[in-house]
Amino acid sequence: MKMLQKAGRRHLALLAHGIAGVMAAVLLQSAGASAQEVIKIGIGTQNTTTNTVTGGIVLRQMQLLEKHLPKTGKYAGVKYELDWQNATSGPPLINGMMANRIHIGMMGDYPLLVAGATGQQTKNETQLIAVIAYNQFGAGNGIVVHKDSPYYELADLKGKTVSVPFGSAAHGMMLQAIQSRGWPDNFWTLVSQSPEVGTTNLQEKRIDGHGNFVPFAELLPFRGFARKIFDGAETKVPTFHGVVIRKDFGEKYPEIVVAYIKALMEANDWVRKNPKQAMEKIEEWTKIEKEVAYIFLGPSGIHTLDPTIKPRWVETIGIAHGVLQKMGRVKEFDSAAWVNETYVRRAFKELGLDYEKQKASFSGYEISGTDTLCKTPIKQPREAGAVWVSGGDIIPFSSALCTLAGVKKLQAEGKKIGVAYVFDKSLGIKLFADKAFYAVNATDPKKISIVPFLLKKDAEAHVAKFGGKLSEYNEALAAANIGR
Repeated sequence: MKMLQKAGRRHLALLAHGIAGVMAAVLLQSAGASAQEVIKIGIGTQNTTTNTVTGGIVLRQMQLLEKHLPKTGKYAGVKYELDWQNATSGPPLINGMMANRIHIGMMGDYPLLVAGATGQQTKNETQLIAVIAYNQFGAGNGIVVHKDSPYYELADLKGKTVSVPFGSAAHGMMLQAIQSRGWPDNFWTLVSQSPEVGTTNLQEKRIDGHGNFVPFAELLPFRGFARKIFDGAETKVPTFHGVVIRKDFGEKYPEIVVAYIKALMEANDWVRKNPKQAMEKIEEWTKIEKEVAYIFLGPSGIHTLDPTIKPRWVETIGIAHGVLQKMGRVKEFDSAAWVNETYVRRAFKELGLDYEKQKASFSGYEISGTDTLCKTPIKQPREAGAVWVSGGDIIPFSSALCTLAGVKKLQAEGKKIGVAYVFDKSLGIKLFADKAFYAVNATDPKKISIVPFLLKKDAEAHVAKFGGKLSEYNEALAAANIGR
């Protein structure tokens, strides 16, 4: 009996020891888990601003940032928490960066400037570390009126009520436009309205015009109730959307910033290699129609995807600073301390790419191929065109005449046209064919001339100089005959 009691006590002791060991192991595991470093990355995006999608929504949906985030060295075993914060314009993102809720943000040139200047004044410094997309002449920002409006150019809006998201790239464009013309600040009654509010008010004719950034000056006409009467390309001042970081975040985690730029570059490559598929996915993710996304980011699009920080963009920030200083909206700003190419240079180097070569280039990917209707190779992309067949392919054409003739041919074959694109003769930007004005000269049926323009006044000037007739889309379409 004593032997049994002794064995029982020994068993209980062993059991207790085993339980203690298990508990110790559990405690050690818990301690290890709690010791795991967590890096939270706040990323401020503008999902509906089409030329920022490769810096935001594309990365998120395709998990490209996760692919490139560092996982070795001091980042071994790190847990990343990505906090994607979307806004419809730059100012809310600036507020998030100043409050240290956003570490990486993307916004247009004027908000970028404000973020930089505000950060320097409040010791919440930001740095420009890459560009997402640009137009070297300012296209993308624009002003629209209702389609039934009697106004056709900027001067027509004198004394009228025009809205714009204050603090946005479009707001800066509008300030620059009136200053360059020597017009007073009270040239119009300018009110601040978000893209959503401005869109509704324009549709309901509560305002005379609405200024906005990408994609709204194209989106609202595409949706059928607006007409663009001013494009930022008329200013000849470049516009771009860029990436800024909190300076302290970059100094603490430089490898994460480089990883972000690599993810951005991969997203850019995906768009260029698969433009049709990319636009379809962008529509799915943002609800901005694929045809509108394509006018910006497709071949020969209004905006060029390029992360390099070119000297002209720094000069543009200087121009913007001068505009805002005249208005008393921003104080001193040290752009040299704000621009930091270190991270983008490192990303290029690690990918085996030549940063200086790309920095010096303004070339994008252009419409190419052979015009199967007019039987000629496409040699002048900015005089070409394209037709997106509903549910089908995007077909390139060599000229506006061939594009419109292609529309007629496809329609005769029973195909539905989603949209056709042509190029403005004066500004060189891609247009929706059915929203353009045309100078049409069909005097010689064998040498029909069809020249597209965004602005009615430019088409009228072409007609006055070269002859022909001012025409809208249906008239130009009727005149587009090949080989007759």
